[in-house]
Amino acid sequence: MAEAFFGGHGLFYLAILAASFVLSLVFTQLARRLGVRLGLVATPGGRRRHQGVVSRLGGVGIAAGFFGALALAQAYEIPTADHHETRRLWGLIIGGALMFILGLLDDRLEFPAWTQYLSYLLAAGVAIGTLIILEQFNNPLTGKLINLPWFLYMPLTVFWITGMIVTVNWLDGLDGLAIGVTAIMAVVLALHMIRMVQYSVAPQAIALLGAALGFLVFNLHPAKIHMGSSGAFLVGYLLAALGLIAGARVAMVLMVMGIPVIDVAWTIIDRIRHGRRPTEGDRRHLHYRLQDAGLSTRTIVALYWLFCAMFGALALVLSHSLYKLLALSVLGVLTLVLLLFLSRDDASPPPF
Repeated sequence: MAEAFFGGHGLFYLAILAASFVLSLVFTQLARRLGVRLGLVATPGGRRRHQGVVSRLGGVGIAAGFFGALALAQAYEIPTADHHETRRLWGLIIGGALMFILGLLDDRLEFPAWTQYLSYLLAAGVAIGTLIILEQFNNPLTGKLINLPWFLYMPLTVFWITGMIVTVNWLDGLDGLAIGVTAIMAVVLALHMIRMVQYSVAPQAIALLGAALGFLVFNLHPAKIHMGSSGAFLVGYLLAALGLIAGARVAMVLMVMGIPVIDVAWTIIDRIRHGRRPTEGDRRHLHYRLQDAGLSTRTIVALYWLFCAMFGALALVLSHSLYKLLALSVLGVLTLVLLLFLSRDDASPPPF
């Protein structure tokens, strides 16, 4: 019966989920009011087409839910054989806090792109220093474990961490989109950790799930609050780090985040092709193109959630890395075909 209700820790996991959800819910409501009072708001216009003035302090609620529940989790000790686990936990906390604080500063000061990317590199440095690294992965053709030397895993880890933060940040364009995908990813990671008897680290993914759901209550269309840079930077780092803590399950993360990741790569190439800076904001992202094609915000978000959930379920069910690679290939082809179709008349579109 679900392995004796998650190894005997099921009630504890439910308590963490409830705590993170309630904390996120309460602090998101407070951040909603505080953002308006402090002038940290998003106004209609540009890429976004929301109505009215919306607070951009949503990261406060997500951080409160995640870190608060994580603090409560330390009161319940679960045995572990990994003697580096505490070090990695601190890497998750310090890197996440760093991203949250720098994101808050970005929400206030609106840093140039190079400053944002420098902050991503700092977070990647924290991850590497606390052994949250992309050192091992399964060969999809043979199924054998590959161990990388430091001069390969260090740049790969930097690329992984920064890439995931950028992906979440750019995905946060429609109400409920980025945080809904985050919740799906957290479910997949939590189930994988429990299945692999990683009972002591599963609360980390569960805390993120509860924090995401609490924030989602206020972020569904029409959104009453946006996550802002503080939320996007934090969530991006947590997803990247938890994917590595779960055993470098790169394929699993990519199957859930495949569409956003491919969209990021496509958008960068497309901007360069049109003579624009890769970091310059516009409406070339897939979710904006679908919106411009006439789909409603709720329909687009629902489709993203559906595909992310479907491929997340496949990631849990498929046992061999080769099958996951084939599923990723199918997802990539479908996404690229859709992007090509939506870009067919894209000669030199305006920035907004």
